[in-house]
Amino acid sequence: MLKTNRDKLVAISVQGEITHPGVASAYRVGWDGVARVLPGTGGITYNVRIGDCCIGWAGDHVEPGVTTKNLKDERQNMAYNYYACIGNTATVVSGDAKGAKGRVTGKHGGAEHVIVDFDPSDMEKMAIGDRVQIKGYGLGLVLTDFPGVKVMSLSPDILDKMDVKVVKGKLQVPVTHIVPCQLMGSGLGGQMAEKGDYDIMTHDKAYIKEQGLDDLRFGDLVAIPDHASFYGRQYQRGSMTIGVVVHSDCNGSGHGPGITTLLTSMTSEIAPVVSEKANLAHFFGIE
Repeated sequence: MLKTNRDKLVAISVQGEITHPGVASAYRVGWDGVARVLPGTGGITYNVRIGDCCIGWAGDHVEPGVTTKNLKDERQNMAYNYYACIGNTATVVSGDAKGAKGRVTGKHGGAEHVIVDFDPSDMEKMAIGDRVQIKGYGLGLVLTDFPGVKVMSLSPDILDKMDVKVVKGKLQVPVTHIVPCQLMGSGLGGQMAEKGDYDIMTHDKAYIKEQGLDDLRFGDLVAIPDHASFYGRQYQRGSMTIGVVVHSDCNGSGHGPGITTLLTSMTSEIAPVVSEKANLAHFFGIE
C-alpha cells in the first residue's frame, strides 16, 4: 500500500443538479471547415458510458452518463468542481431516482461540469434538475513518500484500485495508453489543473491509429510524457502526467477526448505501465 495522508482528508458534501444540454450556436464548424449540428455536453446520456470507446460518436464533447453542475452560484460550482474527486460516491437526493448511487468519472473544463456514472436503470428514472449530492473526499491527498508527485481530483479508494507499485524508487502506474505530448490541445496554459480537463487532438486519423489511440475509452487512465500539471498544464521535458478520459472526441480544431489530471511529476518519478484493465469501468466492477 502506498503511504498517504488519507486519514487526514476532509470528507465534505457538495451538491449539483442534472444539467440541461446547451447550444450556443446551431452549427459547430470543424477543423475541416464543415459545419455540423450534433449533440454535445449536458443532460442524461443514456447510451454512452465509461468503458465505451470515446471516438467516433455522432456527437461533440459528449459526456458519458449524467452531467451535473451547481447552477445556484458560481463560487459554489467552483467548490463543486474542486471537491468532487474521481471515484467519489454520488447520491440522487430528489426526484423519482432519489437514493440512486453513482460515482464521479470526470470534470469538464469550460463547461465546469462534474460527470457521474449511474446504473442505466436508475438513469431512466432521472430528470433534468434532479439534485445530486457528492461525498467529496480526496482533495488534499498526498503521497507521503513521493513529495515530488502531485495528486489531484483522485479518490483514495480509486488510488487503491489503480494497482500502483513502487519499483526501484519510482511509481509504476498502470495506464491503457501513452499519449504523445504533441497531441495535447485545448486546455493547455490554464492556471490550474485541479479541475477541468484538456484535450487529445485526434483529427490526424492516420497518426492516431499509428499510435494505437483509436480505441481510447471513457474512463481509461492514460500517461502523457513531458507534460506537467502542477500549476496549470504545460510542456516540460522529463515530466509526466497521468489522467483519465472524461469526454468524447470533437470536430473543432485543437479539441478531442478530454483528460482530467490525477497525478503529475516534474521528474521521472512516475513510470507508466500499459494495462488494458486501467479503466474506471474495471475499478467500478461494471465491465
